[in-house]
Amino acid sequence: MLRGQARVIVVNESWRLVPWADVLYGCDGKWWKWRRGVPEFHNLKISQDAEACRAYPEIRKVDVDTNSNAIELKHMGKLGSGGNSGFQSLNLAVQFGARKIMLIGFDMRVDMGEHWHERHYPPLSNPHPNDNLPRWRRSLDGAKAALDAAGVGVVNCSAISMLTAFPKMTLREGIEWASR
Repeated sequence: MLRGQARVIVVNESWRLVPWADVLYGCDGKWWKWRRGVPEFHNLKISQDAEACRAYPEIRKVDVDTNSNAIELKHMGKLGSGGNSGFQSLNLAVQFGARKIMLIGFDMRVDMGEHWHERHYPPLSNPHPNDNLPRWRRSLDGAKAALDAAGVGVVNCSAISMLTAFPKMTLREGIEWASR
C-alpha cells in the first residue's frame, strides 16, 4: 500500500511488520544486541547507541541529547531524546526532510497491552504507566508547536492512542492526507 509511495521508518520490532521499510531505528543497544544487529533487515539501520554501532558496523550512529524532550531542528544528526525510539524516529524523519508524517502504532498506553508483539524480557524493558509513558506522551504532544513552526504536518493514525496534540485519522485517511 505505501511501498514506493512514501518513506517509512520503523522502530524496533516493527521491522517485522514492514520488512521493506527504508529505515530501522532503535535507540536501545540492548535491543540491537538481542536482535544481533537485525541481519534480516537490509536497508538503513540507525541508532544512538555507540556500543551497538561498534558491534554492528552497518548501523549508522546519530547523537541524542538525553536531557532534551524537544525536537531538534538546528543540528542535523543530533536528535532530541523524548525518552523513546518513537520520538527520536519522528525527529529523524523531520531531519530527513519529511513534511507530512503519519504516526502509526504510537499508542502510548499499556492498559490494552504493552506492544503488538510479545513482551520484552530482561535485559530489555517495557513501558510503564507511571514512569516512562507520561514522559513519552508529554514529549510527543509537546513537539507539535515546533513541528508546526517548521511546516511539518503530523497526523496520528493510531485509533487508541493517548496522544492528544495531533489530529487523529484512520490509516486510509492518513494516506489520502499524505498524498495531497
